Amino acid sequence: QVQLVESGGGLVQDGGSLRLSCAASGFAMDYYVIAWFRQAPGKEREGVSYITSSDVTDYADSVKGRFTVSRDNSKNTVSLQMDSLKPEDTGVYYCAAFQGAFTNAAVWRTPGIYDYWGQGTQVTVSS
Repeated sequence: QVQLVESGGGLVQDGGSLRLSCAASGFAMDYYVIAWFRQAPGKEREGVSYITSSDVTDYADSVKGRFTVSRDNSKNTVSLQMDSLKPEDTGVYYCAAFQGAFTNAAVWRTPGIYDYWGQGTQVTVSS
């Protein structure tokens, strides 16, 4: 059974850090692009970051310099280190898996292209 499970969310103060993990089962992550999305109440799901099978990464402008995505294929996991957190980072964070190549630099932000999704983990940053 294919499954993605996120963990590591929680409540943190403005300026704090959290490390999210995305663990896969039922498939080998190293053949997939893994992306992180987030969704705040009343807002659309937005792309945060991604990492390819060859460790190419990209980030939303709002998190560049604060978030770092990495993968450990031996553990079939992808992590998102989030530093200098801000209240506007609050939301449910999801990881998603896509098997293929991006056709342009922006397509990774499109939720509909992803094959698998996790259930999400809540991140709340208090001011």
